[in-house]
Amino acid sequence: MALALAAQIGAEIHHIPSQKCNAQAIDDTCRMCAYIPLSGGFHLVIVDEADRMTPAAQLALLSKLDATEAPPNTIWIFTCNATDGLEPRFLSRTRQLEFSSYGLATEATRLLESIWQREAHGATAPNFARIVKESSNNLRDALMFLETELLAV
Repeated sequence: MALALAAQIGAEIHHIPSQKCNAQAIDDTCRMCAYIPLSGGFHLVIVDEADRMTPAAQLALLSKLDATEAPPNTIWIFTCNATDGLEPRFLSRTRQLEFSSYGLATEATRLLESIWQREAHGATAPNFARIVKESSNNLRDALMFLETELLAV
């Protein structure tokens, strides 16, 4: 979703992976966003797995996310698996969008079936709906299970 937004608005993307998200990385990225000119566009900073960032990085972001030290024309996007480890003051400066796999079971079942038809060459098909259900609608898990089934064919 972040990459689609960046493409739509013509933003320059800056990526901070979870294992490198510390106060120094935040400061370096802010400096780049503040001092590297853009041709009328935006900087879009993607912080992956923000729930893994150091407490110092969260504190460094507090003033960057409000008006006191915000780099100009910069949009921040944080991804995370859970917000319970994040500082409440940090969370108060963000808008949270919850994503869910609920309701994707039908589409996931169709996808697994289409892959099976292309790859299995007439072998007896497993129960795709069951695979999706047992994977708790996690498409990656369902695909991994299907790959194991295809290797057995």
